[in-house]
Amino acid sequence: MESQETNPLLQYDFGTPHDTIPFDKIKAEHFKPALERGMELEKEEINAIIHNPEKPDFKNTIEALECAGRMLQRTCTILGNLLSAESSDELQETAMEMAPVLSAHSNSITLNEDLFRRVKNVYDMKAGLNLDKEQTMLLDTCYENFIRHGAGLDKEKKAEYEKLTVELSTLTLQYGQNTLKESHDYVMHITDRNELSGLPQTSLAAAEEEAKSRGLNGWCFTLDAPSYMPFMKYADNRQLRQKLYMAYSTLCTHGNDTDTTGLVRKIVNDRLAIARLLGYDTYAQYVLKRRMAEKPENVYDLLGQLISAYKPVALKEYDAVKAYAAKLEGKDVGIRAWDWAYYSDKLKQETFKYNEEELRPYFELERVKKGVFGLATKLYGITFKENDSIAVYHPDVKAYEVFDRDGSYLAVLYVDFHPRKGKHSGAWMTEYKGQWKENGTDSRPHISLVMNFTKPTQDKPALLTPSEVNTFLHEFGHALHGMMARTTYESLSGTNVYQDFVELPSQFMENFLTEEEFLDTFAGHYKTGEKPAKEEIKKIIDTANFNVAYACMRQVSFGLLDMAWHDRKAPFEGDIEAYEKDSWKDAAILEQEKGTCMSTNFGHLFSGGYAAGYYGYKWAEVLDADAFSVFKEKGIFNSETAESFRHNILEKGGTEPPMTLYKRFRGQEPTIDALLRRNGIIK
Repeated sequence: MESQETNPLLQYDFGTPHDTIPFDKIKAEHFKPALERGMELEKEEINAIIHNPEKPDFKNTIEALECAGRMLQRTCTILGNLLSAESSDELQETAMEMAPVLSAHSNSITLNEDLFRRVKNVYDMKAGLNLDKEQTMLLDTCYENFIRHGAGLDKEKKAEYEKLTVELSTLTLQYGQNTLKESHDYVMHITDRNELSGLPQTSLAAAEEEAKSRGLNGWCFTLDAPSYMPFMKYADNRQLRQKLYMAYSTLCTHGNDTDTTGLVRKIVNDRLAIARLLGYDTYAQYVLKRRMAEKPENVYDLLGQLISAYKPVALKEYDAVKAYAAKLEGKDVGIRAWDWAYYSDKLKQETFKYNEEELRPYFELERVKKGVFGLATKLYGITFKENDSIAVYHPDVKAYEVFDRDGSYLAVLYVDFHPRKGKHSGAWMTEYKGQWKENGTDSRPHISLVMNFTKPTQDKPALLTPSEVNTFLHEFGHALHGMMARTTYESLSGTNVYQDFVELPSQFMENFLTEEEFLDTFAGHYKTGEKPAKEEIKKIIDTANFNVAYACMRQVSFGLLDMAWHDRKAPFEGDIEAYEKDSWKDAAILEQEKGTCMSTNFGHLFSGGYAAGYYGYKWAEVLDADAFSVFKEKGIFNSETAESFRHNILEKGGTEPPMTLYKRFRGQEPTIDALLRRNGIIK
């Protein structure tokens, strides 16, 4: 076993600013021994709880359990985050080797009869304990966590539960690694400039840089969002759009070593088997017991309301784009999946005289960052100061100290903006350390924002589209949720809330993109500082609802797919592609392309924790539209409203039921009406 001196992950305190992770000292080989030692320590801590001679009470059992395993949790968190943001073959091998071991270790705790007996003893006498709201929530969550992880099963069923969960942990990890590898292995190499008409200079420059990085001449396009999305939107060459679309939409379906079709079946069936063991008919029933939705019927009701309200409008949007394409081409070309972004954007440009690519010069990344940080200052009084003495895991990453209104230290924020090898596509917020209070000390969080924005080139800084600014705002909303945490227990702090509530703070922030008062604080030409013309800013606002119904149906279709996989009552052995296309047909607007399959690379569902939860994005839109209507009424920078949102939503984490927190801010339960008004579906 390595010593603390040679393995930084074995140190209790890192001795760094704010005890941040010493990324500059951590090596891939440090993780396995740190995980092994972390498991040993947690076993010792659990045994100390079990063998405590004192009568079980809240402090010696529930609080003690909350504090157990911190070194292991810290190491798992670092490894998991690096696997997404800065992965390597060595890290992936360690993760695959240790996943079943860690799962078995977790089971040894939640299935420990002696430990559960102590927890149940405390739970059974809850009424006489005089606990506050947060303590009550911790006790309830702790007890339910044991029940939901098999503590109430008999010996035979516990063994089956252990087998399934260990297997599932390996399957989901393998799924994520396969999708990462196959997406990063693909490149479309173009050497004829004539094939790239329509593409903006920003995309061409980035593609040229990508080609050079691979030792090639010409232009290389990948499946990373900053490369893929502009190509689908602007490239005139329909055959190349089709080629890139099919590469993206057939990921992990090719019968090779990264094919995930078999993994999808196994993951779905293992989840169902676990749910059945625990007394539920479907995995969705099991998941939704701990969600605002509560049961599958409520999810279907929400998705059904959205289909009824939006699909008629979405079909009209489709007809308009189809007619425009026919007018443009002089014949009916039909609208295939690889055509939608291209023709709908051209219609948008003609209708509004708006091309978001032309606005890139006004959204230079550093200015956007100052604008987004400045929004947090306006709303909540917090400030950001870069600190280059805080170690980072890649040179692209910047670390900031965050200070509260009174100048006190609030959090550390890492920002990681650009795509690279070993980094998943997309955008996300995560944490390296949660927030908790102990012995009178408030231990503050370390939060990370990871995105994939267009890289700077030799002659231009990173320039964002309004859509990318929107992504920044979204993830920053999650970051605020983490940084603002003011709870006693880490397991209830920050984003540790019901999954169909966690998107409220993020989607709430997106509302500011269409507020001229906010845009005016930072938008300016990267060379001259000149602000964009008022009419250009107005176009961002006016186009916010362009094809909004189609976009809604797309999200609803993903929610239907999710429920189709996870509200099944029988194991799945059929054709994945056919099942997928049938599952979302009620929300489908475009023709379904033969051979395409989303389930084989839908990380949210099969490796990202959103199983039976994808509907939450639309539910959060209902919440965020309703919440932002208060700001619209009282002023988007209104300090009293912002303080109420901070205190009742952002600071509270999962310490109380989310509807209780929301009603405390809003004064009433949300309805779908505010979303329909914002989207122009109703006037």
